[in-house]
Amino acid sequence: MNVFLWILAGVLAAFFLAAGVTKLSQSRAKLLESGNMNWVEDLSAGTVKLIGAAELLGALGLILPAVLDIAPILVPLAATGLAIVMVGAIVTHARRKENQPIILNAVILVLAVVVAIFRFGPNSF
Repeated sequence: MNVFLWILAGVLAAFFLAAGVTKLSQSRAKLLESGNMNWVEDLSAGTVKLIGAAELLGALGLILPAVLDIAPILVPLAATGLAIVMVGAIVTHARRKENQPIILNAVILVLAVVVAIFRFGPNSF
């Protein structure tokens, strides 16, 4: 189970690292041009950067504390934080009536909750 949770955390970390870096490195206008992030028009540039920073920090929090053996309790806390980000994403897409992204966000939400539950409980470090 520990190996499965490491793989799951790694996949989530890679996903959120890419998403966070994209939001932090590109302007709001460029994100809108991409066509994949039309939800950006509902939020300010600062809010988009804040979401990107939360995703980036969450990705790092899924891996680094356990690898470095420094405050490994941060791993399930990071997973919980990323789950909250996904709830926000689902609400945003639901308000915009964008059904396709909701499915992906729901899957990622479930994966983050699995990591949080098992790292808080039976498979903690």
